[in-house]
Amino acid sequence: MPHFGIASRDGVWHLEPHGKLFHFVIAEVVVVIDSEFGADLAAEAGARITVIFDRSDTRAAGRAQRVQANLRAYSEQIGALRLLARGVRPDLMRPLVIDEYDVSTPAGRSALILGVLTYFLLFATLMGGLYLATDTTAGERERKSLEPLLTLPVPRASLLAGKVAATICFMLLSLALTLTGFAIVLAFVPLEQLGMSSHFGFASALGAFAILAPIAPLGATLLTLVASFTKSYKEAQTYLGLLLLVPTLPVIVATLLNVKATHALMWIPSLSQHLLVTALIKAEPLAAGMVAESVISTLLIGAILGWISLKFYEREGLLG
Repeated sequence: MPHFGIASRDGVWHLEPHGKLFHFVIAEVVVVIDSEFGADLAAEAGARITVIFDRSDTRAAGRAQRVQANLRAYSEQIGALRLLARGVRPDLMRPLVIDEYDVSTPAGRSALILGVLTYFLLFATLMGGLYLATDTTAGERERKSLEPLLTLPVPRASLLAGKVAATICFMLLSLALTLTGFAIVLAFVPLEQLGMSSHFGFASALGAFAILAPIAPLGATLLTLVASFTKSYKEAQTYLGLLLLVPTLPVIVATLLNVKATHALMWIPSLSQHLLVTALIKAEPLAAGMVAESVISTLLIGAILGWISLKFYEREGLLG
């Protein structure tokens, strides 16, 4: 008795015999065997099997592919037995024998899982100074405490430097705590059972901290600059929340496209740090020139943003 299947948005409804009755059962993948399957197989004709699934459901489509792969392997096995029964070598139907030789190292394979580590590190660094940068600009303006602060006989450059320096300290602290947490957790993850290995210990965490530290001045000046244009704390939170996507977007694109490190890419902040930290995870040697280019470019852009922020703070309409 064949099973009949109907695809639906919830899965695949298929009819199964239950005694003298029938009932519908929901499944993601249903294999329907034709009623003439046994006769066609005995007659060495093409026996029909239908796989029913919802292609728009990614999980069901993945399971359907595994089912189809097993069915194809079973079909090839039957074909080989038929050839043997006629005295024909089955390898005559395979003129090419293709072997795979994986040259990746266990540390390199671990980058497939740990490749998103840089994204979390960058995000944690920026989040560490987000609220402080918001409070020291839009928050002070909303509380009406910015005006008496600017009337003090202190250069505005010193006031801005103090705000940015405090934000940088919080960002570096957030980065250090996140790196420490990852180093401790990865020591207990059984990557060896997956054919991987992680060299991301405390020594690698220190290296990653040195590579990612220049992001803190850049992020602090950028957050301070954008928050200076907002009128309220809530408005600043909205804009700065969207701003966090800007440094992390190149990391996502590089992870999806498997971008390789080049000297030209070292001049793009966040992307250069991602490529260097990924090489650190793979236990690959870091080129001193690339590290220097990444640090210089990031600090240079941070200095430019700091200069723009200072010019904005020197405007008389800052409190308006």
